[in-house]
Amino acid sequence: MKIKNITSFLEEIAPLTLQESYDNAGLLTGNAQWECTGTIVCLDVTEAVIQEAIEKRFNLVIAHHPIIFKGLKKINGKNFVENCVIKAIKNDIAIYAIHTNLDNVMQGVNAKIAEKLALQNCTALIPKASLLKVLAVYVPVAAEENLKEGLFKAGAGNIGNYSECSFSFTGEGSFKPNEIANPVIGESGKRHIDTEKKLEVIFPAWLEQKIIKAMKENHPFEEVAHHIYQLDNAYQNVGTGMCGTLPEEMDESDFLALLQKQFGSPCIKHSPLTGKKIKKVGVCGGAGSFAIKDAINCECDVYVTSDLKYHDFFEADNKILLADIGHYESEQFTQELLVDLLKQKFLNFAVLKTGVNSNPVQYYQGQ
Repeated sequence: MKIKNITSFLEEIAPLTLQESYDNAGLLTGNAQWECTGTIVCLDVTEAVIQEAIEKRFNLVIAHHPIIFKGLKKINGKNFVENCVIKAIKNDIAIYAIHTNLDNVMQGVNAKIAEKLALQNCTALIPKASLLKVLAVYVPVAAEENLKEGLFKAGAGNIGNYSECSFSFTGEGSFKPNEIANPVIGESGKRHIDTEKKLEVIFPAWLEQKIIKAMKENHPFEEVAHHIYQLDNAYQNVGTGMCGTLPEEMDESDFLALLQKQFGSPCIKHSPLTGKKIKKVGVCGGAGSFAIKDAINCECDVYVTSDLKYHDFFEADNKILLADIGHYESEQFTQELLVDLLKQKFLNFAVLKTGVNSNPVQYYQGQ
């Protein structure tokens, strides 16, 4: 199996187009055409992780955080980033990062946090807009169902918890084939009028080429009349963070204890207790101070994230409980997520979670 087979699968789950503008997800070192000898999954690429891959004779490291984040002007081993890159290149090890694109999909980083807290009815905390498009295509009545099936299989027609969504209405179409046309119905040189359906389906923008291909393959005409337009609607299946509800409401102190247990945080920084019960929970893996106001606007009782600064806690303003569980702690289960996805897709292929704990933050808890 080639490395490209693995990375293409990951990009079906978390398309690179969904990464934030500042990010650097994708294949960072190595060649997509290499035969893959095995995969190590980690949160951070360190020299120890590269050494682990070398010892196991694996040539692909899949990381959540991109080791190359900003531009490298020199690679001469003067810092840990350059040393990791040099070691990977010297040993023909490919490094692939799946970062904010995995943060932004419903089955990604925040889904694992939500799973650990048993959250229900989850939606994106900050849904992304302008990611949805609509295909409108004209088709003979008898061919409509076949076309629908092809478009649905290609990924069209999904809205939240519903699939195979479409809208159609009947009208009259006309066309006149020229002398070199090969019409399914009608005759060359004569205008043909027939009853047709206008079929509309919604789809995410990154699937456009796949949708067009499916349309052409499942439409009986050699020239398919269609148009595509973009929607401004927010896409609930894609966005930053996630919010959901607990099965039962909890006291704030009990919820903080649950966080500590589920995420193994040595300590949890939090804003003053509000005295309210916890029912609706907002989460954002990694640094999430930018979404505090969104969690408040979504009427969350608590917002779980990391890397909150001193002044960020003032934003709680007794409206919400803010809980900082630690950056590594919030994203640690991303490794488990990726290993499970890869093992389910690629049977009898070596995929291992790293044995290296890359958390650079330690806590002194006294003697």
